[in-house]
Amino acid sequence: MAAETTKPSRRPAKSARKGQSRLLQGNEAASLGALAAGCNFFAGYPITPASEITEYMSREMPVRGNPFIQMEDEIASIGACVGASLAGRKAMTATSGPGFSLMQENLGYAMIAEIPLVVVNVMRGGPSTGLPTNVAQGDVQQARWGTHGDHPAVVFCPSSVSECFELMVMAFNTAERFRTPVIFLADETVAHLREKVVLPAEGDLEVIDRRRPAVPPDWYVPYKTDGSLIPRLADLGEGYRYHVTGLVHDERGFPTRRADEVEPFYARLFGKISRHFDDLMLTKQYSLDDAEIVLISYGCTARSCRAAVRLGRERGIKLGLLQLLTLWPFPRQAVEAALTGRKAALVPELNMGQISREVKRVNDGRTQVIRHSKMDGTMITPEEILGRMREVA
Repeated sequence: MAAETTKPSRRPAKSARKGQSRLLQGNEAASLGALAAGCNFFAGYPITPASEITEYMSREMPVRGNPFIQMEDEIASIGACVGASLAGRKAMTATSGPGFSLMQENLGYAMIAEIPLVVVNVMRGGPSTGLPTNVAQGDVQQARWGTHGDHPAVVFCPSSVSECFELMVMAFNTAERFRTPVIFLADETVAHLREKVVLPAEGDLEVIDRRRPAVPPDWYVPYKTDGSLIPRLADLGEGYRYHVTGLVHDERGFPTRRADEVEPFYARLFGKISRHFDDLMLTKQYSLDDAEIVLISYGCTARSCRAAVRLGRERGIKLGLLQLLTLWPFPRQAVEAALTGRKAALVPELNMGQISREVKRVNDGRTQVIRHSKMDGTMITPEEILGRMREVA
């Protein structure tokens, strides 16, 4: 755990003030989003292309009187976040591919213990050390299935610097509201992009805090819910006693193998997310109404798709785009609607088809689904998308 912070010796950096336009990098905007959402604990280990987040938080957290810790590795980083969250902090760590792999065991622990925290993974080329400074989108399925066992997952993916800010706030609010880890999955290009961002004015931002016990400590049953399927979370050290374990547990937090407790536990874990799918599945649409061919994309690739839609329509090709801001839970309803009545769908991505498989899974014969993969560490260009369109049209 970090040493106690001292009284702030200076004001927060100018870039942290809200209600103004700023030229920001994606990683900076994500950091500002975290601070705006109330992040008051950061532990991490620097790794490109996520290092700017660690650097930014190392400057800002002490100024605000909050702990920043550079840990010895990524395993310890997420472990520190688990402990800090249990103690009442809004916790975040940031990493990239190799570090994200190391975090998987503790991510699963946070999942089964229902500990809210935010994990940032800025994707780069892999596996292993891969292409450490090049863009890729190869961690999409890992973000869903990286830790073992059957569990829900919430993963947000920005395509712009503004979305880095907005989705980071969403990530914290979701973690706190549903008492679950949330993954913020960016890619190198978006993380290092610089764009104008208009930050919301003070008070215009919705910030959600976790629900704490409404009963005296002696009455507290840590995993008992009130119908919401989301148990209230007490801060450790304030008199509420409970047992935290990575084993399946009963309402008191103690391990159980009773069938009448194990099955309901898993059902509740999934149910607290699935009953709010409409709130969690975020998408954007561009020129979809009369589109004959739909592009389905996310992250930096969605930027090329938007340009391809504009250029294609100038050339008489009726293109439209469905941009996925939530990758998991997979926005099935929006994808199904986008596929219906189209001549074809193209899914460009910087991997061998990790989201196109999902699109094909939900397609159910609606249209022809084609993947467009690129794995050389560079972005897919609008012209490359249009070239593939000519093969389809």
